[in-house]
Amino acid sequence: MIYNTIILGAGAAGLMCAAFAGGSCLVLDHAKAPAEKVRISGGGRCNFTNLYASAENYISENPHFAKSALARYTQWDFLDLIAKHKIAYHEKTLGQLFCDNSARDVIDMLLAEVDAADAQVWLQTSIVALRHDGTQFQIDVDRQGVRRSLSARHIVLATGGKSIPKMGASGLAYDLAQQFDLRVTDTRPALVPLTFSDGRFAELSGLSVPARATANGPAFDEAMLFTHRGLSGPSILQISSYWREGGTIRVNLDPDGAFLARLRDQRSTAGRQKLATALGAMLPARFIAFWGQQLDLSRNLADYSDAHLGDICASLRDWQLRPSGTEGYRKAEVTLGGIACDGLDSKTMAAKHLPNLFAIGEAVDVTGWLGGYNFQWAWASAVAAGREIAARGRAV
Repeated sequence: MIYNTIILGAGAAGLMCAAFAGGSCLVLDHAKAPAEKVRISGGGRCNFTNLYASAENYISENPHFAKSALARYTQWDFLDLIAKHKIAYHEKTLGQLFCDNSARDVIDMLLAEVDAADAQVWLQTSIVALRHDGTQFQIDVDRQGVRRSLSARHIVLATGGKSIPKMGASGLAYDLAQQFDLRVTDTRPALVPLTFSDGRFAELSGLSVPARATANGPAFDEAMLFTHRGLSGPSILQISSYWREGGTIRVNLDPDGAFLARLRDQRSTAGRQKLATALGAMLPARFIAFWGQQLDLSRNLADYSDAHLGDICASLRDWQLRPSGTEGYRKAEVTLGGIACDGLDSKTMAAKHLPNLFAIGEAVDVTGWLGGYNFQWAWASAVAAGREIAARGRAV
């Protein structure tokens, strides 16, 4: 069977690309259902984009690479598609947009667009071999136990990264990219909880505090969650993409710098109040009891000088911690790194030395922040490739 385009991967990027690539397009995936990561994303509500998405919200060896695709298919373009399918949504926080109903609405929308483009989707289909004969691609697949040989003018690598292997994630895109002489950068889990080998936060498990966290990159003001194994929550997931083994993270539990003034005011009006009690009104008392074990917080406020209170507040503003590792790909929302951008055309996502081979979505070395940015990259990179393939078809 001969196709104009075969897309490997029926996830967010693969389905979106099929919707734009024109006719004679086949999407292959080994899973039993399409877009499984879309289904579980955002707690089942799918954080499908972010109102503030721009190239500054992405990490890559080439920080400029994502600009072209993101500029030519923006969050507003995707919202037009959402509106076309009458999907109700809401902003949760920081520009993050979620379905009111279910992530299934986005999946159904993608499948409807694929169907409208006369593309096909084959599930439970494994890639056995892929090669290029100098003219077109030859691909051998196993579809539910039946071996088939297919041909295609264009191949799109859209199988994602290594995150969440229980859902079938693997390094297939990287292996195929290297087979066709595309460089792959080092990969690692990203948007992932951090662990501490000594289990120091086990007694605080389940407790959440507002925090400003940073690690070799921008600071993020969001919640921090204590777990049996370490730290999680949005602020920690964000900085995990920047943290490296052996390095420290910095946590500011008083990002507004208001604690000292509040303590001094309370000292003047309620000097007999215990310092631990006063701090417990600003942060959870359970956390203050844990954090203050190495400090003297037992005395009355009146017994502390401005300098002493200042030192205590300063330690809350710069709590330095050294994680032992991360929860790995099993808990990572995305994979950092991937197919190197220097081998791809930023306008079309095609390989520079083999223009009929494309790479899109998470498979590429473009990793977004938490909050809908990675989906926006999936849509934008997919549309860039799909439009290029469709244009070539019209030119024939």
